[in-house]
Amino acid sequence: MSPDEFDRLVGAAYARIPARFRKRMKNIALLVEPEPSAHQLARGHVPRGSTLLGLYEGRPLTARSVFDSFTLPDRITIFQGPHERLARDPEHLVRLVEDTVWHEVAHYFGLDEARVRAAERRRRGRDGGT
Repeated sequence: MSPDEFDRLVGAAYARIPARFRKRMKNIALLVEPEPSAHQLARGHVPRGSTLLGLYEGRPLTARSVFDSFTLPDRITIFQGPHERLARDPEHLVRLVEDTVWHEVAHYFGLDEARVRAAERRRRGRDGGT
């Protein structure tokens, strides 16, 4: 898949985040990179031989104050290569990208990894388990 096509998948996945959440997302950059860097893998505490699908870097919304103005944007990075390698087919790729964008947005809103995983299980149950 070309980088432009993957960018469109990420954009569509972001558009599926409910508007009430997107409206609260301020000063955040949504980026697409081919692969995670060694620094990003280390920052994400990824074991050797594993990879990242996405990474949230910033200060979660729940940890901010009025004194946080004029800060650099938070970043959500989605990695194309790992998604393509994990996807079984084009439909699965779409779902993986949607799940990753949702996961990283949840971190922006202050959910730690355990709470994100629990919310993902609830979300999958509502979506029919796909």
